[in-house]
Amino acid sequence: MVSSNMQNLTPYETILNQLMEIARISALAEMASGIAHELNQPLGAIATFSQAGDRLLNRPEPMVPQALEVFRQINAAAMGAGEGIRRIRRLFDHQDANHTPSRMNTLIEELRPLLAVLATPIRANLTIEVDAAMPELMVDRLRIQHVLFALVQNAFDASAQGSGAPRVKIAAHADRYAVETSVTDSGPGVSAAIHEHLFRPFFTTKTQGTGLGLASARAIIEAHGGTIGFENLGTGGSRFWFRLPLADPAAE
Repeated sequence: MVSSNMQNLTPYETILNQLMEIARISALAEMASGIAHELNQPLGAIATFSQAGDRLLNRPEPMVPQALEVFRQINAAAMGAGEGIRRIRRLFDHQDANHTPSRMNTLIEELRPLLAVLATPIRANLTIEVDAAMPELMVDRLRIQHVLFALVQNAFDASAQGSGAPRVKIAAHADRYAVETSVTDSGPGVSAAIHEHLFRPFFTTKTQGTGLGLASARAIIEAHGGTIGFENLGTGGSRFWFRLPLADPAAE
């Protein structure tokens, strides 16, 4: 069954959504394949050696020296599995990110046309409130824009579930040490039962979600030395925010 929101999509919006979904699925499939490749062999070795160790020790005269060698092989296989996971993690680290001087108002403005496309299917009201003069940040602009896009996309999804007209607000302001950017929605808020799981990998409340959006956002923000969080609002809806340190706090 196709929802009314999907029926109202323009051809451009439909293609964009399809491409984004393919990108998410492809990335998830590639990561799952890499994990399986790295773990299948050492896990198989651990199982085999464990069975051998059981047979060596469950004898009328246990073969302790041989069992000790089997245990060493189990340890080596486990260490190999751990190194495989570390190799996969290095593929997703942000040490090679291209950090350049940027201002949050510019990053938001560059995304505005794409965010307007997200608002169209649900006829949402998108407002942007940014301080007139924003200090410089030293960030990987594309990764920060990815975070903002993911939060806004979630906000539109949440607002579509609210009782009134969907509303999303992006706000950014600076203090002496950081720039805080927030995305507020008019949805039903975040259930208390899932508060502690929100930023965990593979956790999702969406039928077709991958559970990587917020986890990826947290990883990116923390790699920039920042923090990310959320709060439910007393008037309804929720507010997701992230703080990024200024490029040169002393100069502000």
